[in-house]
Amino acid sequence: MNSGKTVLVTAHGNSIRAMVKHIDCISDEDIAGVNIPTGIPLFYEFDENFEPIKKGGEYLDPEAAKSAIEAVANQGKK
Repeated sequence: MNSGKTVLVTAHGNSIRAMVKHIDCISDEDIAGVNIPTGIPLFYEFDENFEPIKKGGEYLDPEAAKSAIEAVANQGKK
């Protein structure tokens, strides 16, 4: 990242949650309520200080992400 190159990270579940928690400075309490959908690319762009330009990043397929986030949030509810 220091050289200005694009970095691709592929991971799943808790690994991505831990990275998002760190990048966006999310508290331990709040991260429990963050649903990150599987298989939908999440893009972060950083400024010169390696701070995210858009907190929370940006899903490359926002509609699919929204639907998947809602599905995860509703798991176990009836």
